[in-house]
Amino acid sequence: MHRRTILQAAAAASLAAPAIAQDFTQSLRIIVPFGPGGTSDILARLIATPLGRALGQAVIVENRPGAGGNIGADYVAKSRPDGHTMLLLDVSVLATNPWLFPRLPFDNQRDLAPVQMLLYAPYILAVNNTLPAQDAAGLMAYARQYPGRLNAANSGTGTLTHLVSLSLAAAWGSEVVAVPYRGGAPALLAVTTNESSLTLAGATQSQNFVVNGQMRGIAVTGPTRLPAVPTLPTFQELGWPEPDSGTWQGLLVQGATPPAVIARLEREISTVLADPTIRARIQDLGGEVRADGAAAFRTRMAEQTAAYGRIIQANNVRIE
Repeated sequence: MHRRTILQAAAAASLAAPAIAQDFTQSLRIIVPFGPGGTSDILARLIATPLGRALGQAVIVENRPGAGGNIGADYVAKSRPDGHTMLLLDVSVLATNPWLFPRLPFDNQRDLAPVQMLLYAPYILAVNNTLPAQDAAGLMAYARQYPGRLNAANSGTGTLTHLVSLSLAAAWGSEVVAVPYRGGAPALLAVTTNESSLTLAGATQSQNFVVNGQMRGIAVTGPTRLPAVPTLPTFQELGWPEPDSGTWQGLLVQGATPPAVIARLEREISTVLADPTIRARIQDLGGEVRADGAAAFRTRMAEQTAAYGRIIQANNVRIE
């Protein structure tokens, strides 16, 4: 072959390489490290089909619950670094687990690479309908009068729903009994059946329960009141701690995944989330799209790891 022809072929190959590296050659999986029905699961199933169309491959949602989200996260951390296996979960899980599990089988910073934040949904604090507290003032008064009587259902020891309830009780000058469940959906069920007194849950899960009268809403986190339940005050209005807490859902891949693959996923997910139908559905669920890119995602992870670590240490929270 003529030398010029060889050089031209090599140049063409080098230009084509990034495009090839971004291709997806088989079906992809979104690993949700919790059971069905939670916010991560709802969101994964919402974006799976349109993301598959954008990537030209089927996207399958697979639930791998257990060990506070670590089983699913570890599975992705040890997967092939080609972008075909993704992890979708609340960022707070990755931020708190290093403090709760001193011997994690993976390193959050090294073995998982942020791709894209997906949504923010505030928490709704809600109580069961038999509790005499009708509003925030009534709940605080009840907690002070009967310290330790309130059972606070949470989605697992050390989860943000657990940590925020501890902060609330301290601010009220009282205490609550933390009752861990295997995910947000069982915790909500415990409140609707009067098994537990109250719970904090992402609005994507809990808003319909409140609107339909299956539990009584008390307050919401986040910067503004929720349109679906406008009578509920925000934590900030009430002067309660952790006013910006909530579920910050994000998508990650194996830590050694090539930057070109991450960039392709980031771009396609942003396009999916920009679809008015998807945005409207997320808003109907009580959340809002937060697609600010991989770099912002990484920064948020670092900030939350430091902030929630302080709460865990202050309250001596341990996984039994």
